[in-house]
Amino acid sequence: MATTGKDIGLDKIGLTDVARIIRNLPIESIVEDIILHKEGKMGMNGAIMVDTGRYTGRSPKDKYIVDENSSNNHLWWGPVNVKLDESIFDDLYTQVVDYYNHADDSNTYIFDGFAGADPDYRLKVRIIAKKAWQAHFAHNMFIRPDAGELDGFEPGFTIINASDVFNQKFEEYGMNSKTFIIFHLGKRIAIIGGTEYGGEMKKGIFSVMNYYLPLKGILSMHCSANVDKKGENPAIFFGLSGTGKTTLSTDPERPLIGDDEHGWSDNGIFNFEGGCYAKVIDLNPEHEPDIYRAIRHGALLENVVYDERTRIVDFSDRSKTENTRVSYPLDYIDNSIFGQGKPAISGHPKTIIFLTCDAYGILPPVSKLSPEQAMYHFISGYTAKVAGTERGITEPVATFSPCFGGPFLTLHPLKYAELISEKMHKYNVPCYLVNTGWVGAGANSGAKRISLPITRKIIHKILDGSIESEEFVEDHYFGFQIPKRLNGIGEEILLPTNAWKNVDKYHQTAKNLVKKFQENFTQYEIDDPAILNAGPKN
Repeated sequence: MATTGKDIGLDKIGLTDVARIIRNLPIESIVEDIILHKEGKMGMNGAIMVDTGRYTGRSPKDKYIVDENSSNNHLWWGPVNVKLDESIFDDLYTQVVDYYNHADDSNTYIFDGFAGADPDYRLKVRIIAKKAWQAHFAHNMFIRPDAGELDGFEPGFTIINASDVFNQKFEEYGMNSKTFIIFHLGKRIAIIGGTEYGGEMKKGIFSVMNYYLPLKGILSMHCSANVDKKGENPAIFFGLSGTGKTTLSTDPERPLIGDDEHGWSDNGIFNFEGGCYAKVIDLNPEHEPDIYRAIRHGALLENVVYDERTRIVDFSDRSKTENTRVSYPLDYIDNSIFGQGKPAISGHPKTIIFLTCDAYGILPPVSKLSPEQAMYHFISGYTAKVAGTERGITEPVATFSPCFGGPFLTLHPLKYAELISEKMHKYNVPCYLVNTGWVGAGANSGAKRISLPITRKIIHKILDGSIESEEFVEDHYFGFQIPKRLNGIGEEILLPTNAWKNVDKYHQTAKNLVKKFQENFTQYEIDDPAILNAGPKN
């Protein structure tokens, strides 16, 4: 709907002369504008297709946080959170404001909504953009307000997207490129220039939530979550790309709470988002029917290749990017609690599952972690890339991402680990590590990855609690507890020492992996003996 800048407080952030302000358009009107302004085209089942320009993914080397008094003592400074002098922010902010104030009579789109489904802890977010498709993206990904919630709306954080503005002084300022994504946590404003990619807005707000919530004792998490059909027995799934986080949390027997970002407060767990942002490279309607069915009117496809005449999408075509995506509202997933008309919240999780794809074949298919071990492995955030997945990789490569979401952390990983341990103790929540990779041999041996049906059996035995009645033994190197038998799965699979035919090779490979864990952990400079003693031993 049309409004004036003063009506909604844009003058407070310097936007005093903005033309044609349009706020929270219905999706039908946004789609009309996308097509009218030739930003995109109508595609399969009425979904809109757009290209995001030069950048088809995030630009982590162009992300900065202003070094200012209200936040600088809390932040985890380093390669993820790069310091930027406030004077540089002021200069670029002035350019962004001038761009909006002196633009022609093109539309300025405002999306006002929320991050966080729990009303007690949600953040009021405002997205300001000049492109209709970016407003479409915000409409899909953030929580849309109900009638009346826009009355007197004052944003708790604002993103001003000026993707057509470039930083011409980046070399003088010691920055990486003409592109910039800058957060001023004191002013609760972020500015984006030089990139159209919508994921910067989504993950930008996630980074903001990762700052504000933990300081209030609320754990922010890069994870998926689901419940049983009664809306009970919540479970959360952590895991890096390729570990099966989406596949295993998308279960026909368990409605989805959300697939990517959640918080855990004294009320329980809650989704941060109002939508999903799914990869569609090689999308197969048989293997991922929920995502395929979600591609319809109201969905937004990014950087896909399609036939100009028929508009049929070739999901296997990588000529634009491997990172082809679709965003859609959460209720487009039929088997989600939001799709059932309920808020995307639940009680406290009954189970925590860390997923890893161990290409070395050392970690067991399933193991139970103590709270201290959970802290250690949460901070480590381990998986392994397999030979052939990236150019130049010929052997398995260990990959560590703290808290399974390193690029989006704003505080030191220990802060999030302390919160997960505190909540595990307070609510008596067990934590399991599930290896969806190789068992009994490394990936370079020609052996096959553990089968998905076996992993699903393991997950179901964890979630129904029957795993707790099994006999456990301690892993020689990592110290966690391994069930000897589980739902017909025997020691020859569950126990790495039994799964390996070449025992000497097993010990050699295990010691090598332990060393990688230990070397990685030193960067966090943690001196808590309880956490350090929970790590693997040679």
